[in-house]
Amino acid sequence: MKNRFLFALPLVATLALPMVAQQPQGSSDQQPVAQSQSADPNSPMANPDKQLEPLKPDTREGFWGHLNPFARKKYVQRQLSPIRDRTNELDELTANNSRMLKDVDARATAGIQRADAHAGLADQHAVDAANRAQAANQTAQQASTHLQSVSHVVENLDQYQSASQVEIRFRPGATVLSKASKDALDELAETMKDQKGYVVEIQGFTPGRGAASIQQSQHLADSVVRYLVINHQIPVYRIYELGLGNAKVQTASEDGTSKPSHGSRVEVTLLKNGVGELQASQQAPAMSQPQ
Repeated sequence: MKNRFLFALPLVATLALPMVAQQPQGSSDQQPVAQSQSADPNSPMANPDKQLEPLKPDTREGFWGHLNPFARKKYVQRQLSPIRDRTNELDELTANNSRMLKDVDARATAGIQRADAHAGLADQHAVDAANRAQAANQTAQQASTHLQSVSHVVENLDQYQSASQVEIRFRPGATVLSKASKDALDELAETMKDQKGYVVEIQGFTPGRGAASIQQSQHLADSVVRYLVINHQIPVYRIYELGLGNAKVQTASEDGTSKPSHGSRVEVTLLKNGVGELQASQQAPAMSQPQ
């Protein structure tokens, strides 16, 4: 019996030594590292820009040295707790960095969109300015052309050119207009409606000599003037008449030669200056513009 007790005593001592080596340390050493780090305002979580310090391994290895074959669960958890805390800190820092990157990307995208919008608006303003400049250039060209036309008209204001001519024939001794003569005067008066810068030259001719011939030619011219004024409201200040009697006035024939005219007749000539052409050039652009 005594031998058995002596044999069991070393075995019990061997089993008790690991338990003594793994006794928990003081309460101050058992505080989790994560709590001290979270309470510290200088911790990496409180200040993300601060670099993390490397973990320091626990140098108190106990009785067994580098490796304890009888390590308990609490001992392993106490050794792994700082690693888990550091891993959580790194995960949170990574998440914060990801959120910051997304925020920066969103702000950059919004800035690019605003820049594109401003660039498009600037392009539209440039196109509008180009259109206005083109319209102003066109207006200036039209004004220059109109000024040249007005200058030409003013220079030739007293230069009247023959536009059309009608010859009214009378029977000897008669002063009444025939139907053919009235139709010819109606056609000539139609071209003078709403016109400016024109005069009507009326010359009467009769055969014979002396004052009687001149007086008769004046009566013929008066009958033509009276018809134009009464029937077509031609202003009297635009009409110039003269009885020439039997004066030999050279008239141009169709073959280009000149020959003296004769017989009882009245020559009605429509003369125009450049004012009518200027009026027509002003009305043409107005009619071409869309309503």
